[in-house]
Formats: sequence, C-alpha cells, structure tokens
Amino acid sequence: MKGDYQELVDEISALLGAPATLENRDFGLIAFGAHDSDDASEMDPVRTRSILTRKSTPAVRAWFEGFGIARATGPVRIPAAPDAGVYRDRLCLPVRHRGVVLGYVWLLDTSPGPAPGRLDAAMEVAARIGALLAEEERAGADLSRELRAALTAEREWSYDLALAALRSALGPDADGLHALVCVAPWPGGDSPSVRTAPGLAALCTAPWPGPGAPGAAAPGPGTPGSGTPGSGAASVTAAARAAAPGTGRSGAGPSGARPSGAGGQVPGGQVLGALVRLRSPDAPAPALTAGARLCDAAGPGAVAGVSAPRRGLPELAAAWAEAASAARAALAQPHLGPVAPWASIGPYRLLNALPPAAADDPVVRPLLGRAHAELARTAEVFLDHAGQAGRTAAALGIHRQTLYYRLSRVEQLTGLDLDDGEDRLLLHMSLKTHRLHGGGGAG
Repeated sequence: MKGDYQELVDEISALLGAPATLENRDFGLIAFGAHDSDDASEMDPVRTRSILTRKSTPAVRAWFEGFGIARATGPVRIPAAPDAGVYRDRLCLPVRHRGVVLGYVWLLDTSPGPAPGRLDAAMEVAARIGALLAEEERAGADLSRELRAALTAEREWSYDLALAALRSALGPDADGLHALVCVAPWPGGDSPSVRTAPGLAALCTAPWPGPGAPGAAAPGPGTPGSGTPGSGAASVTAAARAAAPGTGRSGAGPSGARPSGAGGQVPGGQVLGALVRLRSPDAPAPALTAGARLCDAAGPGAVAGVSAPRRGLPELAAAWAEAASAARAALAQPHLGPVAPWASIGPYRLLNALPPAAADDPVVRPLLGRAHAELARTAEVFLDHAGQAGRTAAALGIHRQTLYYRLSRVEQLTGLDLDDGEDRLLLHMSLKTHRLHGGGGAG
C-alpha cells in the first residue's frame, strides 16, 4: 500500500507550517504531526485531548460539524467556541474519496493563514489520505469472509484453502509483515471508525478461541517444529467450539461453583480478529494503536491481545493463538491490558497452553470453592510477591499474623509445604490457571 498516514500528515504540517492532526469521520485520532513549538498556546485543550484520548468530546464534534465540514470539498475555517471547549480558531481540510468524506485534517488557524497555493497542495495530500482510507476500509470490508475462514478452519485441507484465498485477496500485502489482534468481548457489528483503524488489512468476527487446546500456543502449519500439519488451526477451532454457547460448557470453576470474575470467559463467545500491517518487526505501534481503537469501539471491559509480528501468512494459526491467549490473559489480569502484546504476558504464555482441567489438581481443589476464596486469594498474592510476607501483608491490607494464619490454613487444606519450591510452583500454576479459565482469584 502506498504512503503512510504519519508521513502524509507530516507532509501537510510542513506545507502549512503548523502541526496537523488527522481524524477519521467519527473524530477518532489516526495520526498527528510533531509539536516542536515553544508557544504553549498551540497545544490547546481540544488538540491535547484528541491526542491523549484519541477522540473528541460530543460538544466539540457538534460545533465543528455545524460548519458543514462533512459536505465541504475545500478548507473550512472554524472560529473558536470557548463554551464548547474550543479555544483556538481551526482550519479543517476535509479528507474525501470519490465524493465521500472519510476524515478530517485539523490545524490551528492563524492570520493571515497559509497561502492559497499551499492550501491547494495540502488538499492534494488530503486526497491521497482519502484514497488510503478508502483502500483500507474496502480491504477490511471485503476480506472478512477470507480471514474468518482462515481463523476457524477445522481441517488441514480447509485451512490450506482458506489461507490460499486470503493470500490471493491480499495480493502483494500477503507477503508483508503482519500482527493479529484479538478483541474480546466483541458486541457484534462494526462502525466506520473500526474499518479505518490504521494499518488494517482485514478483520472479522469469530467464535472465542477457548483456552487450553492442545498446541494452542504452538507454531501453526508449515512452521518448523509444528508437528502435525494443520494442527495449529484445528486446535484453535476445536477450542472455539468448546467455549461457544450451547456446547455444554458451563463456565463453572473446578469446584463446581460459578466463578466470581469473568476471567478468560467472553460473554456470547464472540471476538473480533484483525490483521494489521506492520512496517518493522521492532515497531508494533500500528497493531497496538489498532488494538486500542478497537477496544474503544467494543466498549467498557474489552481487551485486545496482540500477536508477535510475522512475515507472510504461513503462521497465521499460531499468531491467532497468541493474540487470543494475550486477550485471555488481559481479561484474567486487568493490569496486563487493555492492550496486551503476546510478549508481555509472561507466564500466561505457558499457562494458556494448559487445558482447563489442569487447574483441578486434587491437592489444590479444596482452595477453589467459594468457602475458601479468601485463602486462595491470599495464597496467590503471597506467591505473586515471591513469598515475601511484608509485601504480601501490605498488598492485602492485613497484619502479618493474619497472613501467617491464613497461609497455615492453606497448608492444612492442601497438604503443601509453602517452604518447598516445587509445592509453591504447583500451587501458583494451579491458581493462575484457575483464574485464566474463568475462576477468579486475587484482585
């Protein structure tokens, strides 16, 4: 794909001598020019909020739209409106493609303002941005079927066919660098702001890839060390069926009690998968930005898992397993999210490969019922803090003697010795796996 939003925004900034901001037609931030002025007034509240929160307030949006920017074909000057939070005059360059507005480039207006020739040149750049937005929107809309087929294929031959169809649809982009994003839970449907997420190559809804499928975190088909060809895609899909509604999975914890937290479960069993283009394996920003944008669209409580970068499509199944695992980890441990790269989830990279039954170790089982939820939480926090009593007591807000009493009860119930490294490892893994698969745990 030609061009890049950031490069085009920087080109407009250079032409007009002021930092520019690019937003989509829903006023979601896409890119912004560097601010290197010593004049603090140039960073007014609207621009600051747009950059920090990646969106504008309804009042600001209503004020701007009242000047006909959605219908304009040329630059629009908009006066300040302190009551709406707009403290500086604005210059808006509508971003259009084939008569349809797809976004806006914003600059703080000055007097006398840019020369007409420079404004014309900036509008030509805005048209190039429009073509880029239209191409990404078209790609995201057109490739849903192909991406969904590749992510949910159940057999080796169907996975190979789906991958070939996706490769053909992507064209030269198929051999480029990508990351997969998994957004969970996904409420269904989409919006223009979703379709124009930066770097988006394709997106689709899919069943929630359930945890613990054999080989779920293993390399996909065609990857050295993957074992049976096609096993990556098949295992991901089998797990998705296991977690989907109506399959008999209750979501109860190993003790039979309904979990107290959402953990790794996703209401409705639906997630959003997005294939995002990257420019460098060391620069995952487009995937992280897309994940944040899609989380906003999904609503409160949504998280996004981001796979490691991969070139081409041969390891699509493995990337999807990573993205889903990272999303599940962020649901179980909110401090990992809302956007969780696969590389950042630590031990959950291994725990995600375990089946849910792994949390049902008979030794640990007595801790997993409702009656001993506080003891389980105490044990998890104690192990999270490497067995340091002072830090654990502070984190729990209890006296050390209370902590020692609770830990002694944990040992009595489980028969484990918390001074023994292997016993600690067993308990820690069981509690984390229980949390991961929807059983709640330490807060």
